Amino acid sequence: MSDTPPVTPAAASDEGGHEPGGDVDPHWSESYYLDFFDPDKGVAGYVRLGLVRNQNKAWYWACLVGPDRPLVTVIDHEVALPRGESREVRAEGLWADYTVTTPLEHAQVGLESFAVLLDDPADTYGEMRGERVPFGLDLDWETDGGTYAYPGVTRYEVPCRVHGEVLVGDETIALDGWGQRDHSWGNRDWWSFGWSWTAGRLDDGTRFHGTAVDLAGTPLYGTGYVQTPDGRMTAVADTGHSDELGEHGFPTVTDWRLDELELKVEPVAFSPVLLVSPDGRESRFPRAWTTFTTKDGRKGHGWTEWNQPPT
Repeated sequence: MSDTPPVTPAAASDEGGHEPGGDVDPHWSESYYLDFFDPDKGVAGYVRLGLVRNQNKAWYWACLVGPDRPLVTVIDHEVALPRGESREVRAEGLWADYTVTTPLEHAQVGLESFAVLLDDPADTYGEMRGERVPFGLDLDWETDGGTYAYPGVTRYEVPCRVHGEVLVGDETIALDGWGQRDHSWGNRDWWSFGWSWTAGRLDDGTRFHGTAVDLAGTPLYGTGYVQTPDGRMTAVADTGHSDELGEHGFPTVTDWRLDELELKVEPVAFSPVLLVSPDGRESRFPRAWTTFTTKDGRKGHGWTEWNQPPT
Protein backbone atom coordinates (compact mmCIF):
# COMPACT_ATOMS: atom_id res chain seq x y z
CA MET A 1 0.00 0.00 0.00
CA SER A 2 1.38 3.43 -0.90
CA ASP A 3 0.21 4.97 2.39
CA THR A 4 1.69 2.23 4.58
CA PRO A 5 4.02 3.81 7.16
CA PRO A 6 7.62 2.60 7.44
CA VAL A 7 8.56 0.17 10.18
CA THR A 8 10.60 1.73 12.98
CA PRO A 9 12.59 -0.90 14.90
CA ALA A 10 12.91 -0.64 18.66
CA ALA A 11 16.11 0.83 20.08
CA ALA A 12 18.29 -1.39 22.24
CA SER A 13 18.75 1.49 24.69
CA ASP A 14 15.00 1.48 25.39
CA GLU A 15 15.23 -1.95 27.03
CA GLY A 16 16.41 -0.20 30.20
CA GLY A 17 14.27 1.54 32.80
CA HIS A 18 12.61 4.95 32.50
CA GLU A 19 11.57 7.62 34.98
CA PRO A 20 8.57 9.98 34.93
CA GLY A 21 10.87 12.98 35.24
CA GLY A 22 8.74 16.04 35.96
CA ASP A 23 5.50 14.25 35.04
CA VAL A 24 3.47 13.98 38.25
CA ASP A 25 0.41 12.29 36.71
CA PRO A 26 -0.57 9.41 39.03
CA HIS A 27 -1.29 7.23 35.97
CA TRP A 28 2.34 7.35 34.77
CA SER A 29 3.73 3.84 34.69
CA GLU A 30 6.32 1.64 33.03
CA SER A 31 5.07 -1.72 31.82
CA TYR A 32 6.85 -4.96 30.98
CA TYR A 33 4.47 -7.46 29.43
CA LEU A 34 5.18 -10.98 28.15
CA ASP A 35 2.78 -13.69 27.01
CA PHE A 36 3.11 -17.29 25.84
CA PHE A 37 1.08 -20.08 24.31
CA ASP A 38 1.81 -23.74 23.62
CA PRO A 39 -1.21 -25.27 21.87
CA ASP A 40 0.37 -28.74 21.88
CA LYS A 41 0.50 -28.66 25.70
CA GLY A 42 -2.90 -26.95 25.95
CA VAL A 43 -1.64 -24.02 28.03
CA ALA A 44 -1.01 -20.31 27.71
CA GLY A 45 -0.32 -17.41 30.05
CA TYR A 46 1.12 -13.99 30.56
CA VAL A 47 3.15 -11.86 32.97
CA ARG A 48 2.94 -8.11 33.50
CA LEU A 49 5.05 -5.92 35.75
CA GLY A 50 3.82 -2.33 36.03
CA LEU A 51 5.93 0.27 37.87
CA VAL A 52 3.53 3.00 39.05
CA ARG A 53 6.26 5.28 40.28
CA ASN A 54 4.15 8.33 41.18
CA GLN A 55 2.13 6.11 43.51
CA ASN A 56 5.30 4.44 44.86
CA LYS A 57 4.16 0.91 44.06
CA ALA A 58 4.19 -1.81 41.43
CA TRP A 59 1.51 -4.04 39.93
CA TYR A 60 2.28 -7.68 39.23
CA TRP A 61 0.11 -10.10 37.23
CA ALA A 62 0.84 -13.66 36.15
CA CYS A 63 -1.42 -16.46 35.03
CA LEU A 64 -1.82 -19.84 33.38
CA VAL A 65 -4.91 -20.80 31.39
CA GLY A 66 -6.11 -23.77 29.39
CA PRO A 67 -9.39 -25.01 27.91
CA ASP A 68 -9.66 -27.87 30.42
CA ARG A 69 -8.11 -26.35 33.54
CA PRO A 70 -9.06 -23.68 36.10
CA LEU A 71 -7.54 -20.24 35.86
CA VAL A 72 -4.31 -19.93 37.84
CA THR A 73 -3.77 -16.26 38.63
CA VAL A 74 -1.60 -13.87 40.61
CA ILE A 75 -2.86 -10.27 40.87
CA ASP A 76 -1.13 -7.91 43.31
CA HIS A 77 -1.44 -4.12 43.03
CA GLU A 78 0.50 -3.28 46.20
CA VAL A 79 4.00 -4.55 45.46
CA ALA A 80 7.04 -2.55 46.56
CA LEU A 81 8.96 -0.94 43.71
CA PRO A 82 12.19 -2.69 42.74
CA ARG A 83 15.45 -1.00 43.65
CA GLY A 84 17.54 0.81 41.06
CA GLU A 85 17.73 -0.86 37.67
CA SER A 86 16.62 -4.22 39.08
CA ARG A 87 13.27 -5.66 37.99
CA GLU A 88 13.13 -8.05 40.94
CA VAL A 89 10.03 -7.67 43.12
CA ARG A 90 8.95 -9.27 46.38
CA ALA A 91 5.69 -9.34 48.30
CA GLU A 92 3.87 -11.80 50.53
CA GLY A 93 3.73 -15.07 48.61
CA LEU A 94 5.51 -13.54 45.61
CA TRP A 95 9.04 -13.37 44.24
CA ALA A 96 9.55 -12.42 40.61
CA ASP A 97 12.31 -11.19 38.35
CA TYR A 98 12.53 -9.89 34.78
CA THR A 99 15.89 -9.71 33.01
CA VAL A 100 16.87 -8.66 29.51
CA THR A 101 20.00 -10.72 28.92
CA THR A 102 20.58 -9.49 25.34
CA PRO A 103 18.75 -6.29 24.32
CA LEU A 104 15.99 -6.91 21.75
CA GLU A 105 17.02 -10.57 21.49
CA HIS A 106 16.54 -12.45 24.76
CA ALA A 107 14.59 -11.89 28.00
CA GLN A 108 13.93 -14.12 31.00
CA VAL A 109 11.20 -14.33 33.64
CA GLY A 110 11.45 -16.09 36.98
CA LEU A 111 8.48 -16.44 39.31
CA GLU A 112 7.89 -18.18 42.63
CA SER A 113 4.46 -17.49 44.07
CA PHE A 114 1.22 -18.68 45.54
CA ALA A 115 -1.58 -18.25 43.02
CA VAL A 116 -5.35 -18.63 43.28
CA LEU A 117 -7.25 -21.33 41.38
CA LEU A 118 -10.56 -20.05 39.96
CA ASP A 119 -13.11 -22.23 38.15
CA ASP A 120 -14.87 -19.06 36.90
CA PRO A 121 -12.51 -16.39 35.51
CA ALA A 122 -15.15 -13.72 36.24
CA ASP A 123 -14.36 -14.23 39.93
CA THR A 124 -11.38 -11.92 39.40
CA TYR A 125 -14.00 -9.15 39.32
CA GLY A 126 -15.06 -10.11 42.86
CA GLU A 127 -13.34 -11.41 45.98
CA MET A 128 -11.16 -14.00 44.19
CA ARG A 129 -11.82 -16.77 46.68
CA GLY A 130 -10.16 -19.96 45.60
CA GLU A 131 -7.59 -22.57 46.47
CA ARG A 132 -4.04 -21.29 46.94
CA VAL A 133 -1.52 -23.22 44.89
CA PRO A 134 2.24 -22.92 44.29
CA PHE A 135 2.86 -21.36 40.87
CA GLY A 136 6.23 -20.82 39.22
CA LEU A 137 7.72 -19.78 35.90
CA ASP A 138 11.23 -20.20 34.50
CA LEU A 139 10.81 -18.99 30.91
CA ASP A 140 12.87 -17.44 28.10
CA TRP A 141 11.58 -15.16 25.34
CA GLU A 142 13.80 -15.17 22.21
CA THR A 143 13.05 -12.74 19.41
CA ASP A 144 11.39 -14.28 16.36
CA GLY A 145 11.99 -11.80 13.53
CA GLY A 146 11.99 -8.03 13.94
CA THR A 147 10.91 -5.47 16.51
CA TYR A 148 8.27 -2.78 16.11
CA ALA A 149 8.21 0.63 17.81
CA TYR A 150 4.81 2.33 17.95
CA PRO A 151 4.75 5.64 16.04
CA GLY A 152 4.24 8.68 18.25
CA VAL A 153 4.26 6.89 21.62
CA THR A 154 6.83 5.16 23.83
CA ARG A 155 6.14 1.47 23.29
CA TYR A 156 7.59 -1.39 21.29
CA GLU A 157 6.58 -4.95 20.42
CA VAL A 158 8.72 -8.08 20.03
CA PRO A 159 7.41 -11.38 18.57
CA CYS A 160 9.11 -14.30 20.32
CA ARG A 161 9.75 -18.00 20.73
CA VAL A 162 9.12 -19.02 24.34
CA HIS A 163 10.53 -22.04 26.17
CA GLY A 164 11.19 -23.22 29.70
CA GLU A 165 9.18 -24.63 32.59
CA VAL A 166 5.86 -23.83 34.26
CA LEU A 167 5.09 -25.26 37.70
CA VAL A 168 1.57 -25.50 39.16
CA GLY A 169 1.16 -27.45 42.40
CA ASP A 170 2.98 -30.74 41.82
CA GLU A 171 2.71 -30.43 38.01
CA THR A 172 5.67 -29.41 35.84
CA ILE A 173 5.02 -28.37 32.24
CA ALA A 174 7.92 -28.22 29.77
CA LEU A 175 6.94 -25.34 27.50
CA ASP A 176 8.07 -24.91 23.89
CA GLY A 177 5.81 -22.37 22.24
CA TRP A 178 5.43 -18.81 21.06
CA GLY A 179 4.55 -15.42 22.45
CA GLN A 180 4.90 -11.66 22.38
CA ARG A 181 6.57 -9.21 24.70
CA ASP A 182 6.28 -5.45 24.91
CA HIS A 183 7.68 -2.57 26.92
CA SER A 184 6.02 0.82 27.36
CA TRP A 185 6.26 3.88 29.57
CA GLY A 186 4.13 7.00 29.99
CA ASN A 187 0.64 7.92 31.15
CA ARG A 188 -1.86 5.06 30.98
CA ASP A 189 -5.36 6.04 32.08
CA TRP A 190 -7.20 2.73 32.27
CA TRP A 191 -10.43 4.43 33.36
CA SER A 192 -10.95 6.99 30.57
CA PHE A 193 -9.85 5.26 27.36
CA GLY A 194 -11.00 1.97 25.93
CA TRP A 195 -8.76 -0.17 23.76
CA SER A 196 -8.09 -3.56 22.32
CA TRP A 197 -4.98 -5.17 20.99
CA THR A 198 -4.33 -8.58 19.52
CA ALA A 199 -1.08 -10.40 18.76
CA GLY A 200 -0.32 -13.88 17.55
CA ARG A 201 1.20 -16.34 15.14
CA LEU A 202 -0.45 -18.16 12.24
CA ASP A 203 0.37 -21.75 11.38
CA ASP A 204 2.41 -20.66 8.33
CA GLY A 205 4.74 -18.56 10.53
CA THR A 206 3.08 -15.18 9.97
CA ARG A 207 3.33 -12.91 13.03
CA PHE A 208 1.10 -9.89 13.72
CA HIS A 209 0.10 -7.28 16.26
CA GLY A 210 -2.62 -4.65 16.12
CA THR A 211 -3.96 -2.07 18.55
CA ALA A 212 -6.89 0.34 18.53
CA VAL A 213 -7.62 3.01 21.18
CA ASP A 214 -10.93 4.85 21.50
CA LEU A 215 -12.68 7.43 23.65
CA ALA A 216 -16.35 6.55 24.26
CA GLY A 217 -16.38 4.56 21.04
CA THR A 218 -14.64 7.20 18.90
CA PRO A 219 -11.38 5.84 17.40
CA LEU A 220 -8.30 7.80 18.50
CA TYR A 221 -5.24 5.75 17.58
CA GLY A 222 -4.35 2.56 15.78
CA THR A 223 -1.16 0.84 14.73
CA GLY A 224 0.42 -2.56 14.25
CA TYR A 225 2.53 -4.79 12.06
CA VAL A 226 2.38 -7.96 10.00
CA GLN A 227 5.54 -10.09 9.70
CA THR A 228 5.71 -12.66 6.91
CA PRO A 229 7.20 -16.14 7.51
CA ASP A 230 10.53 -15.00 6.03
CA GLY A 231 10.82 -12.29 8.73
CA ARG A 232 9.85 -9.26 6.62
CA MET A 233 7.90 -6.85 8.83
CA THR A 234 5.41 -4.33 7.42
CA ALA A 235 3.70 -1.60 9.41
CA VAL A 236 -0.09 -1.51 9.33
CA ALA A 237 -1.92 1.64 8.24
CA ASP A 238 -5.50 0.57 9.00
CA THR A 239 -6.63 -1.25 12.16
CA GLY A 240 -10.07 -1.92 13.58
CA HIS A 241 -12.20 -4.48 15.37
CA SER A 242 -15.80 -5.31 16.20
CA ASP A 243 -16.80 -7.39 19.21
CA GLU A 244 -19.75 -9.50 20.28
CA LEU A 245 -20.04 -9.44 24.06
CA GLY A 246 -21.38 -12.17 26.31
CA GLU A 247 -21.80 -12.61 30.06
CA HIS A 248 -19.64 -10.34 32.24
CA GLY A 249 -18.73 -8.33 29.14
CA PHE A 250 -16.46 -11.12 27.93
CA PRO A 251 -16.15 -11.00 24.12
CA THR A 252 -17.42 -14.19 22.47
CA VAL A 253 -16.08 -13.45 18.98
CA THR A 254 -14.17 -10.51 17.52
CA ASP A 255 -13.37 -9.51 13.95
CA TRP A 256 -9.98 -7.82 13.68
CA ARG A 257 -8.61 -5.96 10.63
CA LEU A 258 -4.91 -5.26 10.03
CA ASP A 259 -4.85 -3.76 6.53
CA GLU A 260 -5.56 -6.74 4.25
CA LEU A 261 -5.20 -9.29 7.07
CA GLU A 262 -8.68 -9.98 8.42
CA LEU A 263 -9.00 -12.26 11.44
CA LYS A 264 -11.82 -14.00 13.22
CA VAL A 265 -10.78 -14.05 16.88
CA GLU A 266 -12.29 -16.56 19.30
CA PRO A 267 -11.39 -16.88 23.01
CA VAL A 268 -10.02 -20.18 24.31
CA ALA A 269 -9.68 -19.17 27.98
CA PHE A 270 -9.89 -15.87 29.90
CA SER A 271 -7.62 -14.33 32.53
CA PRO A 272 -9.26 -10.99 33.44
CA VAL A 273 -8.22 -8.26 35.88
CA LEU A 274 -10.33 -5.69 37.75
CA LEU A 275 -8.66 -2.26 37.84
CA VAL A 276 -9.70 0.21 40.55
CA SER A 277 -8.54 3.84 40.27
CA PRO A 278 -7.44 5.92 43.27
CA ASP A 279 -10.86 7.65 43.17
CA GLY A 280 -12.77 4.34 43.11
CA ARG A 281 -13.66 3.99 39.43
CA GLU A 282 -13.58 0.43 38.10
CA SER A 283 -12.41 -0.73 34.69
CA ARG A 284 -12.82 -4.33 33.58
CA PHE A 285 -9.95 -5.86 31.69
CA PRO A 286 -10.80 -9.19 30.07
CA ARG A 287 -7.76 -10.83 28.45
CA ALA A 288 -7.87 -14.12 26.63
CA TRP A 289 -5.82 -16.77 24.91
CA THR A 290 -7.44 -16.66 21.49
CA THR A 291 -7.49 -18.58 18.23
CA PHE A 292 -7.35 -16.84 14.86
CA THR A 293 -8.82 -17.80 11.51
CA THR A 294 -8.09 -15.82 8.33
CA LYS A 295 -10.35 -15.51 5.31
CA ASP A 296 -8.08 -17.88 3.36
CA GLY A 297 -8.30 -20.55 6.06
CA ARG A 298 -5.03 -20.08 7.91
CA LYS A 299 -5.22 -20.58 11.67
CA GLY A 300 -3.20 -19.53 14.65
CA HIS A 301 -3.01 -18.65 18.33
CA GLY A 302 -2.14 -15.65 20.48
CA TRP A 303 -3.51 -13.25 23.05
CA THR A 304 -6.13 -10.50 22.84
CA GLU A 305 -7.06 -7.89 25.43
CA TRP A 306 -9.91 -5.44 25.85
CA ASN A 307 -9.96 -2.55 28.28
CA GLN A 308 -13.54 -1.74 29.26
CA PRO A 309 -13.59 1.53 31.24
CA PRO A 310 -16.64 2.79 33.14
CA THR A 311 -19.23 4.54 31.00
